[in-house]
Order: sequence, then structure tokens, then C-alpha cells
Amino acid sequence: MPMEKSSAGLSKSCILIIVIASVERFAYKGVASNLVTYLTDVVNFSNSSAAKSLSSWVGFTSMLPLISAILADSYWDRYYTIVASSFIYVVGLVGLTLWALLFTWMPASSLFLPLYLISIGQGGYNPSLQAFGADQLQMDENLSCGKDEKTKFFQWWYFGICSGSLLGNSLMSYIQDNISWSLGFTIPTIAMVMSIIFFLCGTRFYVRKQILTDNMNTEGGIIQAIKVAASKLFSQKNCSLQKDTEKMELELEEKPFRDDYEVPDIREQISANPQPGVASVILRLLPIWTMLLMFAVIFQQPATFFTKQGMTMKRNIGKSFEIPPAMLQSTITISIILLMPLYDKLIIPILRVLTRDDKGITVLQRIGIGMLLSIVAMVVAALVESKRLEIERKGIELATESQLSEMHLSVFWLLPQYILLGISDVFTVVGMQEFFYTEVPASMRTIGIALYLSVFGVGSFLGAILITIVEFVIKLKGHKCSWFSDNMKEARLDNYYWFLAVLSSISFLMFVLLCKYYNGASASASVGNNSK
Repeated sequence: MPMEKSSAGLSKSCILIIVIASVERFAYKGVASNLVTYLTDVVNFSNSSAAKSLSSWVGFTSMLPLISAILADSYWDRYYTIVASSFIYVVGLVGLTLWALLFTWMPASSLFLPLYLISIGQGGYNPSLQAFGADQLQMDENLSCGKDEKTKFFQWWYFGICSGSLLGNSLMSYIQDNISWSLGFTIPTIAMVMSIIFFLCGTRFYVRKQILTDNMNTEGGIIQAIKVAASKLFSQKNCSLQKDTEKMELELEEKPFRDDYEVPDIREQISANPQPGVASVILRLLPIWTMLLMFAVIFQQPATFFTKQGMTMKRNIGKSFEIPPAMLQSTITISIILLMPLYDKLIIPILRVLTRDDKGITVLQRIGIGMLLSIVAMVVAALVESKRLEIERKGIELATESQLSEMHLSVFWLLPQYILLGISDVFTVVGMQEFFYTEVPASMRTIGIALYLSVFGVGSFLGAILITIVEFVIKLKGHKCSWFSDNMKEARLDNYYWFLAVLSSISFLMFVLLCKYYNGASASASVGNNSK
């Protein structure tokens, strides 16, 4: 039997999935959040090379779900996809730990073998786990209460992964910077192993959605339905074949992990509810997806150039403790954790008054608000970096090196840009998860989650391309100093932040125009779904 619902309104199996996801985020952030420091300080990459390598790795990691999701929804099972991909994930983490122990004998390029194994594992793991968690809701998707539960799930899902990210960013960056990199990679490996154990322990409680009607337009779906129907008919010995056929229902069925399937009437379902193909679904969502790419580029800055900024600033608390730069990424997750519970209790009621709408804001409006806040964050980041450079230059002219260390700008000046990005995530990231999950047919939900993740994948690649373009243009104009110079006294990250703010503003304006057009398509899609 599936787990009962908790007082929070989500089933206990659903909550277990959220906990497992938070443990996985601890493992991933424990590696990724401080990786730029490892690449520059240990592997001796330049600032721009480290940023491009990290962006490419994150991009590849976030793009793979598109492939695995299509396979999981069309041919595989979400549960077994999670199990198989999690083992690949662990192999990559073990390889990374061994590389950290043996790096003095290893070529630098070999580091990316375990990193990309992690990517392959996560490519199947993340979209399947999130879609599988939403499957635990067990409710009628056409009811308004069901939609409210979905919104609640995605909010608490993001709350859970942010809690795991907070520990990964803060605890692991401190261990890696002050104790040992090998230990800093070992702990995430152990955490990931524990998450697999937790997941397997809950197997008998899970609900698994098997949606056959959405695949009736494919030969494989028809064959699968016929096989299951035949098994169903032969198992019911006390009923005749004709009686069994008449009892087949047209609606989608959810089942406990161990129970039999309820099979719809194949011929009637084919004629009544033809399903769109994967390509047509992706093409319909592509314009909105494209406008979100610049948000994804900004999303990568805390793990790259924000961290490099922090390395040049005054980070001491007292005489003995020095804040690891990557630990400031925890500010984003703290902002999310503090704001998320207030979203329904405080923000939505205020928005209801302002918009005079019972829902407060639509999903697309929620995404747009977050995009606007991310632009403000980049403007703040540019102003702070300009201030840092100004103090650096004045200090060089007026002070000795020992005095200069006291004149450095405090790292806490970076907090506003981190907090703004955290608030923007509550709006945009959660909105994106719900949008891409609900705007696809039920049989393509893993693909929907993969589309959401792929925004950050392509955005990461786009970030690396933008860095390359900027470097090329600067060299073409004959400038000696790059915006991304290893000497942070000569670098002009403020110019890069202004550049991102301008591109993001253009993207935001186009997003607003597209939303006006998309409302009609979304409404018609909703009518079609409700008619099922």
C-alpha cells in the first residue's frame, strides 16, 4: 500500500523522496560549489579556463537529462532508471575521491573522467527522481486541489534540495579549504551511498504511475498494452473474456508498486485522445525555454566569478577564522529556506490584493519576477566589483602591502547579490519546475523535468561561449588585460556583470512579450487536458 499522507498534505513516500533529493544535493554541492577553487589552486587552471571548464561540465550535466528522460518515459521505468543511474553517480564520486588522493601522479585532463561520470549518473537520476516524487501525489490532475498539491510539492522539493545545498556549500567548502580535499570529496560520496540505501528501503511503499494511453500512437505502446491486457485477462479465472473487456476503464490508473495494472480500452483511447509527439511538445515550449537561458547564465556566477571575487576580499572573522569564499553560496540557500515557507503565507496574500486574482500570480508571472530580480542582482554585483577595484587602486597608490590588506573590501559586501539571487530562485526556479512539469502530457513528465534542467545545461554552455567571445573581442581590440585576468587587481568583472545585465534585460523583455502569446496556447492545452 502507498504511504499515508502527512499533516503537511504530501504523502510520506513523497516526503521520503524529497529527503533523498536533499541528501543528493548535499553530495553534488559538496563537489560543485568549490570546484572552481580546486581547479585554480590545486590543478593550476587560469580563472577563465576554470570558469569555462566548470560551466561546460555543469552544462553537460544538465543537458543529459533530455536524453535519459526520453528513454525513461518511452522504454524504461523511472524507478529502475533512478537505481541504475545512482550507481553510476557513486562510481564517479569514488573516482573523484581517488583522483584527489593521487593527483600528483595524474594528468590534469584525467580529472574530467570521474566528473563526467557524475554527469552521466546525475543525467538519469535527477529528472526521474523529481518526476517519481511527483507521482507519489496520487491525485486527479484536473482538480484544483490537485494543482495546489503540485505547487506545494515543487515548493517543498526546492526547499529540500536547498537545505542539502546549504550543508554542501558551507560544511564541505570549509573542510576542503582548511582540512583536506580528499576528505572533502569522500564525505559527499558517503552521503550519496546513503541516499541510495534510503531510496531502496522505501521501495515497497512507492506508487508507480504506468500510463499506457499516452503511448498508444506508437507500436511499442500498443504491444505493451496488449501484453499487459492479456496477462490481466488470463489472471481473472472467474470472469469471461467478454466480461473483462467490458470492464476495462478509459481513465489513467495509479497503482502501488506491487499491484496489477488497470488497462484502458486501446481502440477507444487511440481515437479519443491522440497524444502529441515529443518533438511537437518541445517545439511548443521552445520559445519560453530560450528566453530563460540568460537567467541560467546568471545562475552560474556564484560558483565561478562570485567565488573568485570573494577570494580577493577581507574574509577574517576575528583572528583565527577565515570564511571560505564558496561558503557565501550558502547565503542563497539560506534566503530560499527562509523565504519559501513565507511564500504561501505572506507573499501570495499580498499579491492577491495587488492583482485582485485568487491565485495571486500565474506560473509565468512568477518566473518573470525572478528573472527581473536576477537582473537587479547583476547590477548590484557590478557596482560592488567597481567599488572593490576602486579601493584596490587607491590602496596601491597610498599604502604599503601590509596596509593594503587592511583596506580590502569586506567579503560581506557580496551578500546583497547572493541574497537577491536566492530570492529570484524562489520565484523563477520553482516556477520553471512547475511550468515544465504541468505543460507536458502525463506520459512525458520526466521529459518535462529534463527540459527544465536543460535550461541550466544550455545556459552553462552559453556562459562559456560568452566568456570566449569577450576574450576574443578584447584581444581583437588590442587590450592587454582581460576582463577575466588571473590578477584580480587588473580584471574587470564589473564590465562582464554589466554585459550580462544588458543581455538579461533584453531576454526578459522578450519573455514578457512571449507570455502574452503563450497564454492562449496554454489555455487551449489546458482545455485539451481537462477533456481527457
